[in-house]
Amino acid sequence: MNPELITALAAFAFVSSITPGPNNLMLMASGTNFGIVRTIPHMLGVGIGFTLMIILVGAGIIQIFDAVPASYVILKIGSVAYLSYLAWKIATAAPIDPNAGAKAGSAKPMSFMQAALFQWVNPKAWAMALTAVSAYTTRAEPVVSLLLVALIFGLVNLPSVSAWTVLGSQLRRFMGDPVKLRVFNISCAVLLLATLYPIFFSMGTKG
Repeated sequence: MNPELITALAAFAFVSSITPGPNNLMLMASGTNFGIVRTIPHMLGVGIGFTLMIILVGAGIIQIFDAVPASYVILKIGSVAYLSYLAWKIATAAPIDPNAGAKAGSAKPMSFMQAALFQWVNPKAWAMALTAVSAYTTRAEPVVSLLLVALIFGLVNLPSVSAWTVLGSQLRRFMGDPVKLRVFNISCAVLLLATLYPIFFSMGTKG
């Protein structure tokens, strides 16, 4: 892979990773509600889970969906249902005292495995993975280029999405009032639901 293509890939990885999406909105909400330390498994799940997703998509798993067109509809329904569930969980989360310990309340941040598996029903993750594999892997070196795409995304994605956790943790200082935290959580839930809009276009019928 030539240097120009690598530079373009790195730029694409950064822009697509740092811009708002389901992962980033949930990490910001988690950073606000639980702090950075308790959100680390969630951050690692996103970074590692998405990197693995790129490898599996590039290795040919997408051919399964192409062979069974109905699977796209099933994936859409699953994405809408799960994202709606997560939005409801965020909106109805019991306000947590920012000064309280980790045991305060019954709410828990997303685990590593939950965050990793979430990538498979995340419409933005699908769009990013498909674009990265189709645009930046080469026929001359399919395996090497795929691993390079995954590596660059892994190096860029994790710190990019983690920045949203840091942003959320900074907002945490202003969320001592339960009413403010409730408004913040509902706002995040609404924004998360708004990310469902492009799913019907980016994951539409494949021809």
